[in-house]
Amino acid sequence: MIEVTRKDGKESAESLIRRFNRRVQQSGLVLTVKQGQYFEKPVSKRERRQKAIVRTQRKAMKLKKIKLGQR
Repeated sequence: MIEVTRKDGKESAESLIRRFNRRVQQSGLVLTVKQGQYFEKPVSKRERRQKAIVRTQRKAMKLKKIKLGQR
């Protein structure tokens, strides 16, 4: 759990909230909660590699089309 205390009683509410939000973002708590929201079927190492290869090929093809002015 993330806790943020007020500094010397002189800190404004806005800066306190800003510090809290920064700590939440740095902890990665929001990402872990969002990832656990839906079940994802475990993928084998081979499938992950294949998907990565396809992704890089698509990206290369997209960049090539942009350079040729076809997009």
